[in-house]
Amino acid sequence: MSHGVGRLHVIAGCMSSGKTGELIRLLSRHRIAGDSVVIYKHEVDSRDGCKARSRMGMEMEAEVVAGSDEILGAAAKVVAIEEGQFFDAGLVDVVRRLLREGHLVYVTGLAQDFRGEPFGVMPAMLALADEISLLTAICQKCHGVGTRTQRIIDGQPAPWSSPLIMVGGSDCYEARCPDCHEVPGRPQA
Repeated sequence: MSHGVGRLHVIAGCMSSGKTGELIRLLSRHRIAGDSVVIYKHEVDSRDGCKARSRMGMEMEAEVVAGSDEILGAAAKVVAIEEGQFFDAGLVDVVRRLLREGHLVYVTGLAQDFRGEPFGVMPAMLALADEISLLTAICQKCHGVGTRTQRIIDGQPAPWSSPLIMVGGSDCYEARCPDCHEVPGRPQA
């Protein structure tokens, strides 16, 4: 791509913190500047088809892929990867290769899973980042600063034993502060 090394900007936070909206805002600036842009999203995120869409209704076309290896060979100057936590461990090497090729790379994702544990490849993405935007939401219980993702099943906090990945919208997840975040059955440390 370019003669220099690329840069990685990670946009992380809990559900409803505005990660996709921020990504679309930044990518729109690149398009205005004349940069070529591509967004990749994992097929496990079946919401919105071939679009990256924010809760505020902002959207951009996205390439749906089954794994990180399908991102190799990206021709755009700016490469965005939506919901990085859904990707396999190979995403780390893919991003490193994109950076060596001179791409500007954006990765969005949940920093923590519904249990409050580091989620997938996101800790590695945060460690490699040149820039981090760590976004917060408003706790849907006490209206404090929401930094956690609360999974809701049948109106109740999901237990620790729930599957790690369950794609859903605002009916399945809420932003919570650390005090209001609940995980029934959490193993005691």
